[in-house]
Amino acid sequence: MNATSKKKLAEVVSACGPAKNILLIGCGGCPVGMETGGPEQLKKAAAVLTQAEKTVTGQVMIDMVCNKAQVGVRLGRHLQQARAADAVVVYSCGVGVQAVGNVLLRRVVPGLNTIHVGGLQGLWPGKERCGQCGDCLLAHTGGICPITMCTKSLVNGTCGGTNHGKCEVSKNKDCGWYLIYERLKALGQLAELQRPAEPRNHALQDIPDDRRGTMLWALEVEEKARPPGPPKKKLKKKKKGAKAAKKEAKA
Repeated sequence: MNATSKKKLAEVVSACGPAKNILLIGCGGCPVGMETGGPEQLKKAAAVLTQAEKTVTGQVMIDMVCNKAQVGVRLGRHLQQARAADAVVVYSCGVGVQAVGNVLLRRVVPGLNTIHVGGLQGLWPGKERCGQCGDCLLAHTGGICPITMCTKSLVNGTCGGTNHGKCEVSKNKDCGWYLIYERLKALGQLAELQRPAEPRNHALQDIPDDRRGTMLWALEVEEKARPPGPPKKKLKKKKKGAKAAKKEAKA
């Protein structure tokens, strides 16, 4: 499971930019388990977008948005709503947002931030990867993650080592920022490259204590509070008899 937290709805509306027609997509997997997504969250987002004078073309729930095959099949049943949308707000982890962006050539806007919780979070049938940075940037990078697609995890553009669209680390590896540039060009959003990137707050990758509600986290918090080593047994003092007390007094 990929852990997620909700973005502020004002941030989601702002990330939609000039797009007027918005399609909402929700994942029925991890966000439902984390209580950060689901049909009710789509309704809340729809209400806020409508207040911001945006038109919601539809609300679509997909079992696992990280699976591009499922995304393609489900959107095929909502072609009219998808084609009418200028942007898609996706309530899923970063993997799902990228999957939607690879299936549907539209501005994709994450409704959630993906939080790092350590360990293997799951498997999905695709090339999309999420850096679990805690502050998803996909709305500004054409739905391609710069943290996982760029070898150096740069968030402010390509380095000087790129050559003909390939990374300096390997000639067989595409430059992440070249892919982002080409995607933004296809979307008509090259102006996003002029947006200044703020320094990453790496502390956001740690899950806050108020979200550590699972058995695993509860045990870890308990272990941290406990001193190392096995618990010390308290030795019971034996009561001295009257004769022993008299001998000590004479001595």
